[in-house]
Amino acid sequence: MIIGTAGHIDHGKTTLVKALTGVDADRLPQEKARGITLDLGYAYVPQADGSVLGFIDVPGHEKLVHNMLAGATGIDFVLLVIAADDGPMPQTREHLELLDLLGLHRGAVALTKCDAVDAPRIAAAREEIEALLAGTRLQGSPVFALSATTGAGVAELRAHLDAAAAAHPARRATGRFRLAIDRCFTLAGLGTVVTGTAFSGRVGAGDTVNIAPAQRGSHGGIRARVKSLHVQDRPATHGQAGERCALALAGDFEKQDIERGMWVVEPAAARSLTRFQAELRVPATQAALKHWTPVHVHLGAADITGRVALLEGDLLAPGATALAEILLDRETLAVRGDRFVLRDASARHSIAGGRVLDCFPPTRHKRSPARLALLAALRDDDPATSLHLLAGQSAAGVDLERFAANWNLADDAAAALWQAAGLRVVESGEEQIGFAAACWQALGERLLAALATEHLRAPDMVGVERERLRRLTLPTLARAAFDALVAELLGAGRLSASRAWLHLPEHRASLAAGDRELFAVLKPLLDAQSLGPPRVRDVARDSGTAEDVVRQLFRRLARAGELYPVAHDHYFTAEAVAQLAAIVAELNAEKAAARAADLRDIIYRDGGGGRKVAIHILEFFDRIGYTRRVRDEHLLRSRDTPPEWLSR
Repeated sequence: MIIGTAGHIDHGKTTLVKALTGVDADRLPQEKARGITLDLGYAYVPQADGSVLGFIDVPGHEKLVHNMLAGATGIDFVLLVIAADDGPMPQTREHLELLDLLGLHRGAVALTKCDAVDAPRIAAAREEIEALLAGTRLQGSPVFALSATTGAGVAELRAHLDAAAAAHPARRATGRFRLAIDRCFTLAGLGTVVTGTAFSGRVGAGDTVNIAPAQRGSHGGIRARVKSLHVQDRPATHGQAGERCALALAGDFEKQDIERGMWVVEPAAARSLTRFQAELRVPATQAALKHWTPVHVHLGAADITGRVALLEGDLLAPGATALAEILLDRETLAVRGDRFVLRDASARHSIAGGRVLDCFPPTRHKRSPARLALLAALRDDDPATSLHLLAGQSAAGVDLERFAANWNLADDAAAALWQAAGLRVVESGEEQIGFAAACWQALGERLLAALATEHLRAPDMVGVERERLRRLTLPTLARAAFDALVAELLGAGRLSASRAWLHLPEHRASLAAGDRELFAVLKPLLDAQSLGPPRVRDVARDSGTAEDVVRQLFRRLARAGELYPVAHDHYFTAEAVAQLAAIVAELNAEKAAARAADLRDIIYRDGGGGRKVAIHILEFFDRIGYTRRVRDEHLLRSRDTPPEWLSR
């Protein structure tokens, strides 16, 4: 268990920690010289069961609240320190309010300096404390009257802390590893060391981690290796959620590249963000919060400026809770459930607090009823609740990778959740898209209905090209999901394919007898140079047929699926396109991509055209969805898609 102190300056927090642990948590020379705590201090004491009790001592000065918050986000138990002579003071109240906003509900009160006052004053201070805690999460917490200098009452408090630690449930080491950095320093023989509280997951010596968000380098942060670690001030082979960890890191970085507020995470969890949507509460003691208020956002150990965009009205009243979007001026990391505190633009007053709900909010329709309903579902701590609603809302499916990242789910937990929810999961590389069973079935019906409409509109066409049918079905549907849907419908016999066209099984396109006879005369001209056939004007000239007649015929043949318009007035036979598709597939297999120069060499050797024709061919394959262009390279859309589908 990690215990954090809180309270007004000069009420004896550091002295009490020393009395409880024997450790002076003031580590800076200026702290010792001035006798006040300026930054976070740490102390550890072994327990009888072999565990270690950790203490985070925070500064009490009003100008150092940002340091206090950096430590408070990682504690399990609050030790609120109040001097008997002063009673509750301004920073006592502010610290208590901050702890309340952070959702901390386990704690005790140390009434210090009791040796300097009489019994009536101690009784009065107890009454003041009872009134102070009323209505907060710490209401009813025990109060221990003591003197840290004489030792009176310290043993009773220590016994209570030991009992609380013994009863404290061990935090489950689920999810991906995340540690909020609150210190970074160098040690001889170890190099760069970072310390902080592990929010989730597990880490061990030898593990690869990311330090994010990076001040320099890649978007995913700085890659590092954990050389060794200390957990709760002891050497260890691994650390996990709920423990204070010191990690000795090795990698291509300098100490100055790392600062408080950054995170050490598993590489898969290094997803930086500049905005998130959240549940927000304004304390009853504060003024109403206006839409677009500039704020300081304290999340993890970071202090970042930003703004608040309210999603339910333009004013959040004192004591009220509402949904909001937090926009940050620089990147940070977060997951659903992380607690945060908002302070005003001058960083002098705490004005609100809340917890993260969605780290991947949409850019549009943020206040729509469907979006607000989803955010309301995200308030539930069971991810199945929001997954069920999201899957029902999303015709194009749920980005499962993002969903898992938002909830910080490890791979095994995510897979179990998808299975329990009965999702139809489509995988394409690292991408996973999930569909509710009803939505998947509705997509199939939508595709078939789109085909039926096209058959009525153009009965002389053999069918619809894949990419066009995807857009007609649902433009936002991912290609991998569309391909899986098509494969399923083909397997069920509800859909048929002819070369590159998809059509209903009962649909047949036919040519007039005159068209068939004329094409029998013209086709040998195309076959003579199949990989670089003549254009419409050349076919017309060589055959003595009117150019417009040839053009209209070729258009009808293209609609029937016997020719492909590779470029303007440049038609290839279906057999030639199938041959070219196989060549492109071979180039991808041999050289990882198809390039115009390589394709030109092959088709020129076989009597085809030059570079211009090769470019037209590759652009055609991009257009129909067989390949995709990446700079000057053309990559197969799917390694599992055989080129034969173009010739069926």
